Amino acid sequence: MRIVVQKFGGTSVENGVIRKKAVEKVISALEMGYTPVVVVSAMGKAGQPYATDSLLELAYTVNSEPSLRNIDLLLSCGEIISAVIFAEELSAAGHPAEALTGWQCGILTDENFSQARIQEINPKRVLDLLQRGIIPVIAGFQGISPHQEVTTLGRGGSDTTAAALGVVLRAEWVGIYTDVDGIKTADPRLVPEARTIPAVSGREVVELAHLGARVIHPRAAEIALEEGIPLRILSTADDGGGTWVSNGVSALTGRGGEQVGDRVVVGIAHMTGRVQVTITGEDDLNRSPAATQVFGLLAENGVSVDQIFLSKELIAFTVDRAKMEVARRVLTTLGLHVRIEEGFAKVSVVGAGMHGVPGVMARVVNCLERENIPIYQTTDSHANISCLIREEQVAQAVRALHREFNLDRTV
Repeated sequence: MRIVVQKFGGTSVENGVIRKKAVEKVISALEMGYTPVVVVSAMGKAGQPYATDSLLELAYTVNSEPSLRNIDLLLSCGEIISAVIFAEELSAAGHPAEALTGWQCGILTDENFSQARIQEINPKRVLDLLQRGIIPVIAGFQGISPHQEVTTLGRGGSDTTAAALGVVLRAEWVGIYTDVDGIKTADPRLVPEARTIPAVSGREVVELAHLGARVIHPRAAEIALEEGIPLRILSTADDGGGTWVSNGVSALTGRGGEQVGDRVVVGIAHMTGRVQVTITGEDDLNRSPAATQVFGLLAENGVSVDQIFLSKELIAFTVDRAKMEVARRVLTTLGLHVRIEEGFAKVSVVGAGMHGVPGVMARVVNCLERENIPIYQTTDSHANISCLIREEQVAQAVRALHREFNLDRTV
């Protein structure tokens, strides 16, 4: 069997019109000789009755501190409803389909409610359906713990479900269907001329996902690409080729039509809602226990830090705005000079080809300087350079960097 896993997000199943287009994508895969396995998210966005955020709001209206175990049980219902409706639409179109929950298709997780990790998958039931010519339609975002507790995989969990199933089923590729026609060189809401990238490397897509591009969850990309399963980012509404994602240039030959790995910058990502934390003290902060205490306490309280700068005189980093008050409460117990300031954003240039290429940082700094955009911190890796800037200047910065690296030009 030439198995493909096709995952449809909430906006791809939110109503009958768009869901019909999603069903057509599955039928098209059948007609091309593939054996499809479908994964679906809950229908729609916040405010719509079966959306994850709507179910979550329902629980919090009756208890401000609900049990995470009960919340996971509730949230799993959204994807189950979606799977049943999608399976019935396929069956009505003449293609037998059967809806499965996460646990029915063999997904075993740990018991970390709301953020569970997949431990193993037994695909026997899925394979049995495929052998009988029945399309499995699987509720994403969920699994079951060794104690038979329903768990959810956190934000982007349906992407993770699809990627993990792609690995255990040895799929030819995993398709992530969404409301855009692939990975863009920048957010088209900020840069109307942003173009769809025909092909990107695995490292680039993971960097883009971690740095704010929301087309695919980074954990899902890592799972599939670690095992050599190519990904495709596709539009549910359109018939374009989308974006191919793979770890090797050879795996993409003839698919994306664009060389992977030789581009200095492939895209611009951004992330708003950042809060800068700066800590000063009279002692050498590197040699005192201050840094260990700061990062240890934040970790214990579930605060993730980013863009870390550490010197004798200064500790600086950023946190998400949602964790600002937790960070403030924790850090005021240490007796250090702590300054917490919100209103920041992170803008990043991403490209696997920038490693070892001189002058990329200079171009970024010069570009933002020409736009009168102050840089408050920078971080970099082999495949990205990120700058902390004021949130109100993020659109200007993204557009300027997009022009600086000629990303509006077709390669």
